[in-house]
Amino acid sequence: MRLCTFNVNSARKRAPHLARLLRRHEPDLVFLQELKCRTEEFPAAEFEAMGYRVRAVGQPGGRNGVAVLGRIDFEVVGEELPELPEPPEAADDHARFIEIRAAGLNAVGIYLPNGNSGGAAGYRYKLRWMERLRAVAAERLDSFTPLAILGDFNVCPTDEDFAPGGMSPTDALVRPESRAAFRGLTNLGLTDAMRALHPRERLYTYWDYGPAFEQNRGLRIDHALLSAELAERLTACHVDQEARSEESPSDHAPVLFDLRD
Repeated sequence: MRLCTFNVNSARKRAPHLARLLRRHEPDLVFLQELKCRTEEFPAAEFEAMGYRVRAVGQPGGRNGVAVLGRIDFEVVGEELPELPEPPEAADDHARFIEIRAAGLNAVGIYLPNGNSGGAAGYRYKLRWMERLRAVAAERLDSFTPLAILGDFNVCPTDEDFAPGGMSPTDALVRPESRAAFRGLTNLGLTDAMRALHPRERLYTYWDYGPAFEQNRGLRIDHALLSAELAERLTACHVDQEARSEESPSDHAPVLFDLRD
């Protein structure tokens, strides 16, 4: 099975890029982030014609949004990240979460809040969102459900996950609290798939627009976390830099993960 995560930075603008990705790698399940469109505006027909079933969760106002494309059957489990009971929370209308069941596993696609906008409240929202995600992961693992969480986590877990000198220590992607929340997920027993196969190599999944890609000044913020059953099946992971080098690309590259049957 081949899993893929890709922050498209506008599904409609990057539809040709996504189509080329599907033809190039033939992934079984693809999780997309930052659709920047309403659900009904997602360009599903093109991908359905390629043999993929599509489920999109868009948001008004050209923000956020996630989707899953599958050339295998899947069942949608949920399209909203559950709230925590305590303390009471305000309603969260961001489209950042989708969970499916397919081929004997649960797969969660996420677009985790960046945390750099909205001041202190925006950063609290990021950490609270990660706490809610951890609760979902813990529930699945406690029920012995094979689990994969893929997407744009907006966290560089270590200093090896960004180009030297490339991040301020006050950036929400590298602040100690963000990294601790990421470790809170891995401490449940989830494996950082890329680091399992490439423990020390500087591999990036995001490069800002401008000269950053050519100079390889990037970040690793797009991840897959796998439960033990799936980590044992992991055979390869690949950052598709070809997609990032195309004309008018997303600022993220797709990342692919292969699991043996």
